Amino acid sequence: MDERPEDDLVEDARRGSREAFAELVRRHERRVYGLVFRMAGNHSDADDLAQEVFLTAWRSIASFRRGSSFYTWLYRIAVNTSLTFLRKRSREKDRAEFDENLAGADAAGGASTSPEGISALNELKGRVDEAIESLPEHFRASFHLVVSQGLSHAEAARAIGCSKNTVSWRMHKTRKLLQARLKPYLGEVRS
Repeated sequence: MDERPEDDLVEDARRGSREAFAELVRRHERRVYGLVFRMAGNHSDADDLAQEVFLTAWRSIASFRRGSSFYTWLYRIAVNTSLTFLRKRSREKDRAEFDENLAGADAAGGASTSPEGISALNELKGRVDEAIESLPEHFRASFHLVVSQGLSHAEAARAIGCSKNTVSWRMHKTRKLLQARLKPYLGEVRS
């Protein structure tokens, strides 16, 4: 076990020392894994995400600036990597659910099996996706953590690095923005 100060390890890693970087990984792997596990919700994805976080950190270590601690820098990489993963998984999940709903509607012989019904559902799904993707990044991040991942506002706040009140405000504002953007497609929406 290397007991050198973290700043020395970071400096050696910036110069290309794999051993120094391996020690940094050893010191921070549990915390990083805990963060990505909370965001991903399962061990398999968390394993992949933690590995991706450390690979990204290794590739980018030369750009690390001492304006923050190494862990703060690593934490931001972990959050950004997780958010990218969650956005991708959410889009894939939404598409799969939409396809299942269409298949269920077809099997039930409902009105949505008509070409007009399917077209309307496709258009609505596209509008919802566009509305979510058009949200400012920090609103979208809060939305995905709370809605897609089921995190509490406090858990989302820790993952993003802001206060619980900020996440609550963002969720309120996100709801208002989505209602306004989708109102023409959903009819009257009460606040």
